[in-house]
Amino acid sequence: MTVERVLPTPEAYDLIELTTELADRELAGRVDEFEARGGFPREVIRTLGRAGLLGLPYPEADGGSGQPYEVYLQVLEVLASRWLAVAEAVSVHTLSCFPLAAYGSPRQRKALPEMLGGDLLGAYCLSEPQGGSDAAALTTRAQADGDDFLVSGTKAWITHAGVADFYNVFCRTGGPGAAGISCLLVDADTAGIAPQPAERTMGLRSSPVAQIVFDEVRVPADRLVGAAGEGFGIAMAALASGRLGIAACAVGLAQAAVDHAVRYAREREQFGRPIIEFQGLGFLLAEMSIQVAAARAVTLSAARLRDAGRPYATEAAKAKVFATDVAMRVTIDAVQVLGGYGYAADHPVERYLREAKVLQIVEGTNQIQRMIISRALARD
Repeated sequence: MTVERVLPTPEAYDLIELTTELADRELAGRVDEFEARGGFPREVIRTLGRAGLLGLPYPEADGGSGQPYEVYLQVLEVLASRWLAVAEAVSVHTLSCFPLAAYGSPRQRKALPEMLGGDLLGAYCLSEPQGGSDAAALTTRAQADGDDFLVSGTKAWITHAGVADFYNVFCRTGGPGAAGISCLLVDADTAGIAPQPAERTMGLRSSPVAQIVFDEVRVPADRLVGAAGEGFGIAMAALASGRLGIAACAVGLAQAAVDHAVRYAREREQFGRPIIEFQGLGFLLAEMSIQVAAARAVTLSAARLRDAGRPYATEAAKAKVFATDVAMRVTIDAVQVLGGYGYAADHPVERYLREAKVLQIVEGTNQIQRMIISRALARD
């Protein structure tokens, strides 16, 4: 199905057309191979970087494209409709560039063109084995040692672990709680960094996620991003934007599920006619399409608030919850539309279903998002 989009500029329409062409040429035909063997498509990410898709929402002066978030998210949606792991990689990389772009010193920011151009791939090291949702309780410590920090601890569930070129490491430089957390920009080849074997995940098998052990990793003090003790605020600001990225990925995945289910229902005949003509199935497909359209609208509404410079964190949480819940429901229904064929790997809907689940968990579980929303309601 063709998605009717209203974009802010002619350039944005050209960008969506370019993204669609790249997605069809570089992504759609490769996803099954990479997912089957669990390989990370680094060259595909580089290709997207050369096309300017890895720095879309960042200023041109920093090597980005200066696009509004509502355009960037629709690019992510198109990528996710062909290969979710690639869209997630773009979203995570965009998230990983945020601390430096928003809080970095002029000297630090000189690295941004390489990052935003895709020459350097980023990862975001916040979660820990015992403190996924309770980020303020992290225990990874950066001890001052002359002009350096010595970083020790373990990070968990790190997307791009072992393949990234740089890590944003959120670590404790002060006392307990959020006020003691800082952000360090660490080169991935620094001695003492040990990515662990990749987790065996239900979906997104071409996206490596693993623990990373830091064993007295020496990091120059000038790699501190922002001020000491400012790390928790940096992390939360980045995640508000990142949640919009995950919402857009969910919309793209759900749209792909609807599209495949509709094509199948048009072609599959039972009792002498296409099954889409049976009301029970036709209504199910209609509801799936309605839900995806609603998820897209909620996500882009939050993005437009961000673009306007208005508070958007609560709306981003709403978008993340709604869009990822929709993706879960729609992919389940897509499998049902295909019946037994939907349960087989011959059709992509079984992969879509496995992939949808993780979107309800990453960038803050949907239960945490509901907590954020309820607290905002209590304050209003």
